[in-house]
Amino acid sequence: MVNVEQLSTRRPAVSVEELLKGFVPSPRFGEVSFDTYRPDPSQPSQSEAVTLLQGFANGAAKKKPAGGLRKLFGGKAKSNGADKRAGIYLDGGFGVGKTHLLSSLWHQVEGPKAIGTFVEYTNLVGALSFRKTVEALSSYKLVCIDEFELDDPGDTVLMSRLMRELADAGVKLAATSNTLPGALGDGRFAAVDFQREIQVLADQFEILHIDGEDFRHRGLPTPPEPVAASDLDARMRRDFAGRTVAVDDFATLVDHLAGVHPSRYRQLLDGIDAVVWRNVHTITEQSVALRFVVLADRLYDKDVPILASGAPLDQLFTPEMMTGGYQKKYFRAVSRLTALAREAQETAVPAPVG
Repeated sequence: MVNVEQLSTRRPAVSVEELLKGFVPSPRFGEVSFDTYRPDPSQPSQSEAVTLLQGFANGAAKKKPAGGLRKLFGGKAKSNGADKRAGIYLDGGFGVGKTHLLSSLWHQVEGPKAIGTFVEYTNLVGALSFRKTVEALSSYKLVCIDEFELDDPGDTVLMSRLMRELADAGVKLAATSNTLPGALGDGRFAAVDFQREIQVLADQFEILHIDGEDFRHRGLPTPPEPVAASDLDARMRRDFAGRTVAVDDFATLVDHLAGVHPSRYRQLLDGIDAVVWRNVHTITEQSVALRFVVLADRLYDKDVPILASGAPLDQLFTPEMMTGGYQKKYFRAVSRLTALAREAQETAVPAPVG
């Protein structure tokens, strides 16, 4: 028996308090630590990142009084260790463990703190206003920003301003970014843009490039073949027995997302154990595609397996999108959705024999 719901009928109402409570590690990283991170012996930068973050956590545990911005304007930081800096910035390719490390940092620092993606913070500002966001976060000891994105100048300026004001309040900052898939381990794109766009903060940030291979695709196949439309219901009943499953026509779901603020996508998925999409098609409009990327991130955060019919998941976005200015968002979304589709296959209940 499957409990069937539809995301396309949900319109979650979320209070400010509920939005802020959502800035915690996703269930996927709910119990990680520096001890559970497994550095690749062939990539010394991964072990270096653990050491650096552990030192940074010691400094973040003690919130300093306001005035950090004056120190930032005073020139370069004296290199007395990561715990003396305003922030730490991890730059590396998809799936090398940056979110694991950032979540481990969050877990280690006690007191008021927040962790979320770059998009979640920009959505928070959109939902609350810039000033109210600053007021809400200024009392925190640590603010972690995962997947810092530099492909939208407006959002980058917004986030750099937010980070400056939080630093002025004595908040410790930690951020990660993804390099493009064609430059894994290089990191020059993100680091250079980071220093250019956030000039005031850059001198006080410890920037570390984490080298490595995308763990979600080490020796793994391309996305699973879509399920035949005629088999989808039977597969759902077999594979997701006893679970709450959101079953939606893909086109209807995509249209529905336009009417739900992205800051509420996390709540949109509350109580959902798996999703089933009928007739997946390639998204051709950039604004629609960017909204869907946010949904993909929230699905991945909650570790929600996917069954789908229609187009393969690696054809969700047009070739122009996959090579355009937002390409790293789309590569990340495809990578994550592929992992969730594989997960649906791996956790499926075997069909009875005979």
